[in-house]
Amino acid sequence: MTQAKPTAMPLDIPVSNVLAEHLTVRIPLHWRNSLLRLALAAVAILALTYRDWLAMFDQWWNISTYNHILLVPLIIGWLVYARRDGLATINPQAWWPGLLPLAGALLLWLLGTMAGVNSASQLGAVLALQSAIIAVLGARVAVASLFPLAYMIFLVPFGEELVPSLQMITAKLVIWLTEWSGIPAIIDGVFIDTPAGLFEVAEACSGVKFLVAMVALGVLVAYTCFKQWGRRAAFMAGAIALPILANGVRAWGTIYIAQSQGIEFAEGFDHVFYGWVFFALVVGALLAVSWRWFDRDPEDIGVDFPNIDERKWFQIVDRWTIGINKMAVSVFVLLASVAIWNAMASRVEASIPTEIVMPMVSGWTLVDYTPVVTWKPKASGADHRLLGRYRSESGREVDVFFALYAAQEEGREASAFGEGAFDPSSDWRWLEPASTVPYAKADYLLAYGQHKRLVATTYRVGDLLTGSAIKLKLANMRDRLLLNPAPTMMLVLSAEQKDGGDMEASLNDFRKSIGDEGEWMDRIAALR
Repeated sequence: MTQAKPTAMPLDIPVSNVLAEHLTVRIPLHWRNSLLRLALAAVAILALTYRDWLAMFDQWWNISTYNHILLVPLIIGWLVYARRDGLATINPQAWWPGLLPLAGALLLWLLGTMAGVNSASQLGAVLALQSAIIAVLGARVAVASLFPLAYMIFLVPFGEELVPSLQMITAKLVIWLTEWSGIPAIIDGVFIDTPAGLFEVAEACSGVKFLVAMVALGVLVAYTCFKQWGRRAAFMAGAIALPILANGVRAWGTIYIAQSQGIEFAEGFDHVFYGWVFFALVVGALLAVSWRWFDRDPEDIGVDFPNIDERKWFQIVDRWTIGINKMAVSVFVLLASVAIWNAMASRVEASIPTEIVMPMVSGWTLVDYTPVVTWKPKASGADHRLLGRYRSESGREVDVFFALYAAQEEGREASAFGEGAFDPSSDWRWLEPASTVPYAKADYLLAYGQHKRLVATTYRVGDLLTGSAIKLKLANMRDRLLLNPAPTMMLVLSAEQKDGGDMEASLNDFRKSIGDEGEWMDRIAALR
């Protein structure tokens, strides 16, 4: 009797092929064709939107506010893996209604790209991937993996728009706690003056970093650790409120320590404490308080809505299927159409004059621009910029900045963060919003804790005159989508606080003198 020899793997077969074959065997046969088509669609979407994915990854990696997003893909992978057994029982079928959200996502990406609005184009890029999954794999797979599919939205960096509001909230919390603790203090916008020195609730101290991270974590915990919607809502309320309140206490603690130990010691302590250590303590406190009400084991995660087949409406919706190859062709036709339209729109630019000048204003004279503290608004990528000072017969002075753009796109966007009246890299700091000025966004700026300036920013495109960055972006999106070459203008009127002068009155007098502000801007741009 001879002993059978064990079968040996031929040495000429690459190990990578063996691993690939092993992984392929673990994928159910009825999933392979659909996953291949999904992979091709995903590659095509990434090829179209790659600039946005590179920009997002740069933010995830280099901006501390978004470092937590690096974990989101891993979380999504874990959520899908946890429901692998349930998904294996589903037969994926392409679902033609999924083309509708895909078309909407691509349109949003197109509009954001045309107007240079990163938040819109990045959101569109992520939504396009989500929609492709729904379209290619079908309604049944989408419903079974609804949470990880929806959680992909946290790949989009968001939160910058919350910074001014969070600064004001933190400042109000700090002044209340400071006065409560017996320290005399005076608040002026986001600046708090105490016996130990002047403190600023800067953008980095707004708490937005921990708020956006806590929202992403809170949604995950609410889903995996709770079954009851009431408990989920209560937990999310705590996840939003706690970091805001904790950030106010932290900022107050810095001021409190500075009164006895000095500003340098307080700043050093704050820099050490105010980081992920602080975030970990806040998270630990929230989880410790909520632990006793957890009613779901994260290990028990299965498919979402396991009994969806019993719903009559889903039985009808689930029938709206299409062949996988027809779906693949439809997806690529959509992507090609958007790519062509984007290429056409990117070439649209308005005709503008080769030179513009500051106009004469009745009752006002152009004088030398000599600010107490250098103030120069930022207008990256503008084709023309003007900066000058007008003085009235009564001695009032107003500074005027005007920027003209032939088109709006990335790198030359009038309403982008850091553009306009307040340049974060300058000596000026945002203080607080000012009283409403018609058709303008008004703010107070402060330099070196004592020099104050009022600024009012107005945007103009076509017949639109507004101080709203959102309205400007929507108008830019409309024009680029319709291939309408319309120039964009930005006007910043500003007045320094001098010898008790009334800044608001100076701006109001100047605005009355120029008449219709939109027409005045059009004349500078030689459109009238």
